Amino acid sequence: MKHFRMKQGIAIILAVILMVSMAACTKSETKENTPTATPADSTPQPAGESTPNPDEPAWKLDTSPVELSWFVGASWYAHAWGESLTSKYVTEKTGVNVKLEVPSGEANEHITLMMTSGKLPDLITMGSWENAVKKLWEGDHVYALNELAEQYDPYFFKVAGDGTLKWYRQENGNTYGVPNDSYSPNLMHETGMTAANQTFLVRKDLYEEMGSPDLSTPEGFLNALQLLKDKYPKYKGQSISPFFAQGNVPYGMTEYLQNLLAVPHEQEGKVYDRINDPDYITWLKTFRTAYERGLLNVDFLVDSDTQVEEKTNNARYFMMVREWNGMTAVNPMLAASANPDSYYIAVDGPQNSKGDNAKLFPGNMDGWMVTMISKSNKNPERAIRFLTYLTSEEGQRDLFLGKEGETWELVNDKPQLKADMVELITTDIEKLEKQYGIMDTYWMMRNPVIINQWRPEKAPVIKQMEEFANKQADIDSGIYKGLDPLGDSDVAVAWSRISQNWEEVMPELITAKDEAAFDKIFESFLARRASYGFDKVMEYRQAELDVRKAKMAE
Repeated sequence: MKHFRMKQGIAIILAVILMVSMAACTKSETKENTPTATPADSTPQPAGESTPNPDEPAWKLDTSPVELSWFVGASWYAHAWGESLTSKYVTEKTGVNVKLEVPSGEANEHITLMMTSGKLPDLITMGSWENAVKKLWEGDHVYALNELAEQYDPYFFKVAGDGTLKWYRQENGNTYGVPNDSYSPNLMHETGMTAANQTFLVRKDLYEEMGSPDLSTPEGFLNALQLLKDKYPKYKGQSISPFFAQGNVPYGMTEYLQNLLAVPHEQEGKVYDRINDPDYITWLKTFRTAYERGLLNVDFLVDSDTQVEEKTNNARYFMMVREWNGMTAVNPMLAASANPDSYYIAVDGPQNSKGDNAKLFPGNMDGWMVTMISKSNKNPERAIRFLTYLTSEEGQRDLFLGKEGETWELVNDKPQLKADMVELITTDIEKLEKQYGIMDTYWMMRNPVIINQWRPEKAPVIKQMEEFANKQADIDSGIYKGLDPLGDSDVAVAWSRISQNWEEVMPELITAKDEAAFDKIFESFLARRASYGFDKVMEYRQAELDVRKAKMAE
């Protein structure tokens, strides 16, 4: 700054005048540029930004570097951010670097402890069925996405979909989570994409060598297990485990088995008690008989995830109650092995006494997991804009296909994975995910309606399972998924006690010494269930179902 020679008194007077002038100007500018009101729990609009345009994604307004921690509630999720081509590309484009976190154990317990500490990750993805989800909403731990969007990125409403926001809207009018893999019944009817993934699988070569036995009746099921024990305890060098049920008691042997048996969810408008269904009880007794005869061991109730993976990868199971999409990497690998027919195929499994086809859960509005923005987040404006980007077709394309020219190209004006990427799907899925990060590597915001148009044709060993599941999908039954109470309410606690007790009782039923002992154990469970408050659970389910029906009718 230049210094002028002047008398000291004049200099002081001029300095005072200048200071007063600058202060007045600064005060005026601050008044003009500061929003007149902001939500008490939100971050003010970043300085220097334009007002978000509801017709344009707001992430483009600020692409400066920012880091967001992202908790993915799946202990088995093993991917990182910042190493793959796709994650680097998204960070370069948006400025958002993601620090992925996964629980070492049970996700529900992990996030509950974090709530207690008051320190949560910026973004949280949890199973839509988890108790912690409701706690996050009711405990004011996460932002209402609609409120963040109104302030920072109204374009969110264009890409999130009114149906999804309406489905997850709470009584206070707010929506706190965005689901992935969400399907509406209308969409499934229109497209034929049901998202059904429940199947009954058998090892193809062993099943066919046994004469493709009937597994749909208790007698056929037991006969096949007896044949396996007598003639095929080992097959092509592998020790064979007779049976596996995904998710053990709470899923594979309960809800999943009930769907295979087409056990109804309601009768005459009233929620049905599926555990007490006669056909379901008959099949539980069938498993007890198999155990008594030494045809089943308790492996399927106690095997760790590592043991299950090892047996699956080496085709050591004969039968599996297993979601087919968990076999998309395994089946091609088995088909390319020394025993090329050792992969798994979907067949008719246990059926009810009428011989009805299975009624498998399709996709539903709940989706699979929901993603939320925590109030520990110091950059909620960047977080909602990042979610808007990931939810949009542009973001879906970037995450699923990667970077144009490197992993995909336009063919007849349509995005298409390059041939070498398609080849990796069957030859080296680990490289596809770790080095390139495309396809389903980052599935947290996956919208199948958008990304399925870019999927390559599935291999026959995968397509057979998918088509079998689609044929048996009960498209309108998605409304029944997740009717059980969650959170800390009395009815939720009652259901938690009932569920936990059922997990303890199931092994007792299967290992009961005879049918009389089975009946006694089951009756004792029903009595305890009643004492825990099962009637309140049924009332809750009914009320929830009525609310869902009303939403679907809007």
